[in-house]
Amino acid sequence: MARKERAVADARKRRRGRADAGDPPGTAPRRAALRLLDAVLRRGEPLDLAAHAATQGLTPPDRAFAIAIVSEALRWLTAIDALIDGATEQPLPEDVKARAVLRIALAQLLVLRSPAHAVVATALPLVAGGPRRLVHALLSRAQKEAWELPDHAALPAATAARWAEQWGSDMVEAAAAAWSAPPPVDLSFAAEPPEPLPEALALAPLHRRLPRGGAIEEIAGYREGGWWVQDLAASIPARLLGRGEGRSVLDLCAAPGGKTMQFAAAGWQVVAVDASAKRLERLRANLARTNLQAEVVQGDIRRWQPDEPADAVLLDAPCSATGIFRRHPDVLHRVEAAQIAEMAALQADLLDRAAAWVKPGGRLVYATCSLERAEGEERIAAFLDEHPGWVVLPATADELPAGVEPDASGFVRTLPTMLADRGGLDGFFVARLEAPSC
Repeated sequence: MARKERAVADARKRRRGRADAGDPPGTAPRRAALRLLDAVLRRGEPLDLAAHAATQGLTPPDRAFAIAIVSEALRWLTAIDALIDGATEQPLPEDVKARAVLRIALAQLLVLRSPAHAVVATALPLVAGGPRRLVHALLSRAQKEAWELPDHAALPAATAARWAEQWGSDMVEAAAAAWSAPPPVDLSFAAEPPEPLPEALALAPLHRRLPRGGAIEEIAGYREGGWWVQDLAASIPARLLGRGEGRSVLDLCAAPGGKTMQFAAAGWQVVAVDASAKRLERLRANLARTNLQAEVVQGDIRRWQPDEPADAVLLDAPCSATGIFRRHPDVLHRVEAAQIAEMAALQADLLDRAAAWVKPGGRLVYATCSLERAEGEERIAAFLDEHPGWVVLPATADELPAGVEPDASGFVRTLPTMLADRGGLDGFFVARLEAPSC
């Protein structure tokens, strides 16, 4: 019976990747995009996780196309909805299928610049009846009137208000500009590359930036394993621990492994811990490709603990991930104040555990890819109040990439306003602390 059930499930997955009978070529990835957009906006699922189920049965190019459609629809959702609502006598309800179909169709037409005939032909099979006529009419009008999007995407209203209160209007404007297109590709190197990469921009020691485009596997040096993909901001936490010289470091919540590889290349004895078996597969593959060494442990650090304290601990804590909105355009549509508060509470627990694993006089680096003070500055302030003897070891300008400076408290806070003329940065908070000596 189990074998029969698996066969039926597999058949369903294959059918999901094919267009229905009579559909024009290219409809299948659009159907998948519709499922994926619904998973993100209605069910609050992360885009990368929802994509696995939504794109079952598609070829790799069709899968990539479906994800690209939804990514751009999410970036430009506010502007696309304004165009839709400006062309209808009454606003379409949020949950009607016609709005979703128009969202993915206009993302193709106005952002991806897909051929208009292909956009219309593959949109109409996705909706029936009166709504189908509405979709056809609006797409025809979009072509006739040459609709265009504004220069920059607009952040969701709740996000814009929250960030304006925390960081000011300039940050909100910079974030909207940064959200308008996928970011460039950053590479971290184990050692300075012997030859410059074509079109590469040197942002910091052991770090190069390339324009976006093309397969990662085709970049020079990929097979040789001399580098890995890692945003410049994400490289800062490990930089603050310097050279290892054989000392021990715990890399907590380590996958997919960028910081683990930094530590290994810098001479640390690394124990990399992560709860996700799937993400650890990628970490091990990265270590194998780069020929770097680390002990890899699957464990939930709410329950796992090391055999002995370490000279240093890096806690790259689970967070709202609002700082990586450029790469994950779904995050700003999913994360609200309640989730931020939940993550801050979890971070407090994990900080307590991580602090207990640092040797006397050792160092603890706390980092989050969040643009929320509750997950950064406020979290460390609370930790210091509750842990007498721990002190901040301020970051110094010479430890950081040019254009990034520590704040008055010695913390590192990267914002969308930084390096905007060179491709920008993900949003990170990083604090370096020292344990009591006894």
